[in-house]
Amino acid sequence: MSQSTIVFTGGGTAGHVVVNLALIPEFINEGYEVHYIGSYEGIERELVEGIDGVTYHGIATGKLRRYMSLENMKDPFRILKGVMQARNIIKKLKPKIVFSKGGFVSVPVIMASRMAGVPSIIHESDYTPGLANKIATNFAKYILTTFPETNEHLPHKKAINIGAIVRDELFDGDLTRAEQFTGFTKDKPTLLVMGGSAGAKSINEAVREALPDLLAKYQIIHLCGKGKLDESVKQTGYIQFEYVTDELKDLLALSDVVASRSGSNSIFEFLALKKPMLLIPLSRQVSRGDQILNAESFKKRSYAQVLEDEEVTSESFVKSVNELYNNRDQYKQNMETYQPLKTKDDVIKLIKKTMK
Repeated sequence: MSQSTIVFTGGGTAGHVVVNLALIPEFINEGYEVHYIGSYEGIERELVEGIDGVTYHGIATGKLRRYMSLENMKDPFRILKGVMQARNIIKKLKPKIVFSKGGFVSVPVIMASRMAGVPSIIHESDYTPGLANKIATNFAKYILTTFPETNEHLPHKKAINIGAIVRDELFDGDLTRAEQFTGFTKDKPTLLVMGGSAGAKSINEAVREALPDLLAKYQIIHLCGKGKLDESVKQTGYIQFEYVTDELKDLLALSDVVASRSGSNSIFEFLALKKPMLLIPLSRQVSRGDQILNAESFKKRSYAQVLEDEEVTSESFVKSVNELYNNRDQYKQNMETYQPLKTKDDVIKLIKKTMK
């Protein structure tokens, strides 16, 4: 087992899982025994547990909050329990390496890997490292970055700018499957709206209020977030889902333009697929500002149009979508130089090279 086992970790949001989902099939296909350590009930369990060839292990986790809360007093004990649970799992499995995508669940796993003498690699997608990865970096061998500027915030000897990791399956989207799934056709352009796995209240409200104007020109696929469906809104040409997994590649194939939050994993997937994008980053009032920096970077490189969350109304949303669609050919042309596949191969090579 020790010669062929690899452990993945990361969770809390879908963004802290999707990179692992891109890498896991490669190692399964090469005969590795693959294990995943995550929280008991997080979204990572939902996304990973059903994958053939992966064994999932749940551990206790704390949440690394940047705000005052009584729960902050309990979290050190949860994290300590998670460290001990992860350490026992790692000592039993004897993996060659641990690979982390980040999120609060990854901190005890990376700490435990260091205690067990197993090297670990972290991947940071955002422009600036999150709190969990900042802590975990102290115990990891390397931290891989998507944006070159991120290296300025990390230890020089550990930081490697390697780029975005994009799932191969996204390139296999099928128009026929998408049309069957949605009931849409190519007679009208399709707008895909994504507010993240937790949903986005401002985007959801703007889209639904703007439906009369939007539906005059577009078909709309609305991924509104868990528990955010509005069953009272039913119109021809508009379809809503809480969240999709396997169907996403097909929906992207059908989509002409995308409106989305600006989590790094998603926007690099849109870039790889040459999808013109309207980015609506989370505001600094409810985040550390990483999505704002991600969006600014893409806007600077003329990959995306940006609408600030505080400026989202039904009118501004319609105006921005129309501008994006009218300029879609220019955005696609700007994206042509981006080559997404080499990064994943480089990451796999580094993982193998770092194995104990």
